Amino acid sequence: AGLPQAPSRYSPYKHPERARERQEYVLQRMVEEGYITREEADAALKEPLNIHPVRNWFQEQVPYYAEHVRQYVAEKYGEEMLYTGGLKIYTAVNIEMQKAARKAIAEGLRELDHRHSGYRGPVRHLETEEVEPFLAALREDREKNGDPEAGGTVQGVVTAVDTRADEVSVRMGIGEGTISFKTMTWGTKKAGRKSRSGKVEDLVVPGDVILVNLKEKNPETGTWDLRLEQTPEAQSALLCLETGTGYVKAMVGGRDFRESQFNRALQARRQPGSAFKPIVYAAALDAGYTPATEIIDNAVVYKDASMTWKPKNYDRKFHGPILLRKALAKSRNLSTIKVLDDIGINYAIKYARKLGIHSDLTPTLSLALGSSGVSLLELTTAYSVFANYGERVKPVFITRIVDRDGNELEGLDLDSEKVIDESTAYLMTSLLESVVQEGTGRKVKALGRPTAGKTGTTNNLRDAWFMGYTPGYVTGVWVGFDQERPLGPKETGGRAASPIWLDYMQTILKDEPVLSFRVPKGVVFSKIDAKTGLLQSSGTRQTIFECFKAGTIPTVHSKGSDAVAERDDFFKTGM
Repeated sequence: AGLPQAPSRYSPYKHPERARERQEYVLQRMVEEGYITREEADAALKEPLNIHPVRNWFQEQVPYYAEHVRQYVAEKYGEEMLYTGGLKIYTAVNIEMQKAARKAIAEGLRELDHRHSGYRGPVRHLETEEVEPFLAALREDREKNGDPEAGGTVQGVVTAVDTRADEVSVRMGIGEGTISFKTMTWGTKKAGRKSRSGKVEDLVVPGDVILVNLKEKNPETGTWDLRLEQTPEAQSALLCLETGTGYVKAMVGGRDFRESQFNRALQARRQPGSAFKPIVYAAALDAGYTPATEIIDNAVVYKDASMTWKPKNYDRKFHGPILLRKALAKSRNLSTIKVLDDIGINYAIKYARKLGIHSDLTPTLSLALGSSGVSLLELTTAYSVFANYGERVKPVFITRIVDRDGNELEGLDLDSEKVIDESTAYLMTSLLESVVQEGTGRKVKALGRPTAGKTGTTNNLRDAWFMGYTPGYVTGVWVGFDQERPLGPKETGGRAASPIWLDYMQTILKDEPVLSFRVPKGVVFSKIDAKTGLLQSSGTRQTIFECFKAGTIPTVHSKGSDAVAERDDFFKTGM
């Protein structure tokens, strides 16, 4: 009752002592005016004040998602309607899936940072007289925003470095804790700030304000087991679509919305690297290729008036005759370039447009290697066409908008279109399952359920991707620096991005039944020679069951795994 006179001056958050004085004054005036008795006033003064802050749940849990929705509504209906129209806006977001996405990105970037960066130093250093006021401010912030959960990261002040116990003591706004020296060894890497002696115990000193991760709280002592942290420099984005509906269940556009509102899931255009190859192979399947088509993976040189291009495989080796399935599973660059050259660049670009890629695509053979920038949303939409058996479903952020009078301004209208044949989509799913089972995406086999996906890594390891899906969800992950530079040695899509994808998918699917990809009509299976892609013969050493579109099973028998079959077109053997 005392706040209306000066809400800011008497705010219980900023000025609790003034709020208390105002409370006493108002209660005294109520006694004087006869509204309450002295006994009632005294009882009121003894009651604890439980101040519950007004929190914007969506800005805390789904900031990038909420901001995208805000921009959309403001642009379509105007800011006056947005802020004063009493709108109720219903979205497709799933808060628990959003939490899982943020957690997976935080952990993935932390591990990436620890692999290469070393410790870059404290947030700041406090003199002895500054410690208590700083801790008081941390406690005040905790009272406003609530206690962080285990796994969260908070600021703390180093109070002691104990070389006998091999641990660092830390005080925080939520209590005290310790960091074991064993968990700090990453901090001594040369890329970070070198400690004076190069030893773990010299990384921090008393008075340092540091970031700590809350690992576990001891129920008996109330102290925390902590882990030394720092803000990673790399960024990441994640976008998850529900198959069939196109509902955007989770979207994270960066490491921290408070630091940067730039949405890397929607606004960034980055080179997808090998994550673009499935689009080329899907186009090839509709141009007459099969999973058993043999491609010659060997050296090739392209020349024009201005330059000479000598593309290489990631392992810098040549692999000779290789089946299309294996070429994609092992992400062979030379094979993909030859396929693109054969089917035609313009045809491949038109095909990409059908799948939902709208960004500018440079009409050169380097397109096969993902040299043209695309958004995470575009690429996730393209992969969803495979998961949706050929249907391109427009991603859905908003399911309904209603004004204050109950009038529906916008309802759910699923926008879908059949853009490729379902047999093509299934063949791509089968090929991308091989990427997970035996190729560059092997890390996500740990999901323990049918999974299709593809890694992506660009030149100089500047961008890392993993695009993958199960029968229920399609999820894309990107990792990189805003100011493009290498992520670090060996930081491919399989190492930097796929662990984030796996962490997220394990969380959202942990209680879900295991589903398999449906085999549509028009797809048949045949046993073939695993090396030549032709029908097995008496000389075949290894066979596999391969999937084909009806009418495309090979008609020629292999002469044996060590023989080279006669053919007119080595690109399309097995037709």
